[in-house]
Amino acid sequence: MKPRISVITLGVDDLERSLKFYRDGLGLPTQGIVGQEFEHGAVAFFDLQSSLKLAIWNRKDIAHDSGINQTPPSPTEFTIGHNVGSKKEVDMVMELARKAGATITVPPQDTFWGGYSGYFQDPDGHVWEVVWNPAWEITE
Repeated sequence: MKPRISVITLGVDDLERSLKFYRDGLGLPTQGIVGQEFEHGAVAFFDLQSSLKLAIWNRKDIAHDSGINQTPPSPTEFTIGHNVGSKKEVDMVMELARKAGATITVPPQDTFWGGYSGYFQDPDGHVWEVVWNPAWEITE
């Protein structure tokens, strides 16, 4: 398998609510909800960096499409890391997320490994870490 990930899909309970959070609250670019003409097909894609998209899709539709029973979600299954170029940018993104309706679980702070980060949960409980790592250069 070649290391190529092109879409990260988050299961959500309310597609419209999540669209507003990511598009209107965080400012991620999207064409909005597509595929509504298909049963189990409504989804929204957000452009991230080159060749990478974030998708939001109803949990029940993911369960149907994958043939897996829907179970209660656990926010600790994985985190999404959003790396930024400075401590100030961590603070700015965390505030943007808070204003968009995110739950701040760990406010921005210095980390034990020399960086700076904070955690928030989106309206469906997905955990995001906004992090500045002094060892990583951010290229646009």
